[in-house]
Amino acid sequence: MTELLIADDHPLFREALRGVVSRTFPQTVIHEADQFDRLYELVERYPDADLLLLDLDMPGARGFSALIHLRALHPQLPIVIISAHEEPVIMRRALDHGAMGFIPKSSDARQLGAALLQIFEGFPWAPEGIENYPGADDDEMAIADRLRDLTPQQFRVLQMVSSGQLNKQIAYDLNVSEATIKAHMTHIMRKLGASNRTQAVLIASRLGIPDDTSIQS
Repeated sequence: MTELLIADDHPLFREALRGVVSRTFPQTVIHEADQFDRLYELVERYPDADLLLLDLDMPGARGFSALIHLRALHPQLPIVIISAHEEPVIMRRALDHGAMGFIPKSSDARQLGAALLQIFEGFPWAPEGIENYPGADDDEMAIADRLRDLTPQQFRVLQMVSSGQLNKQIAYDLNVSEATIKAHMTHIMRKLGASNRTQAVLIASRLGIPDDTSIQS
């Protein structure tokens, strides 16, 4: 029996993806998440899932941060990006950060099924020619290494800070004291090599995707 995790915040796309997966692998059990916190719970519950299909724009973790964090926590879990960001450089960066493949959301059912078949056979899949494009540079890879050192709670706090939330708001949402959030920020800044909160956000933003490369799904 195949066990698959799908992480995407668009219900219609998840429905379409379920249909393709069910036709291609009839015995597949599918678990879904529409935001990063829910995905984190799923991965903790099903650490031996056969594959995670991950959208780059999951609420709670944008860009490559979720991919990098999950690869560090669960290196045994194959992750394939399925995204509306279809620029070759974005695809190449995803592969550099540990994705087993990259499937554009514009792929039709036949292409998607063929890609999944190849991936389940143990072979990476991405559109042809991706290897010819520049990927993540040394600076970006160094930041990714630092991000891997964050604990799950530190990662959550960093993502919330990056979205513009204040310590008081974050403490309320996570049901902890403001002093706890300040302590997390101290550890986050140390691990990222940042001297203040703003610099930590700027460092983390290097793992994002520029707005001008976005393709709306």
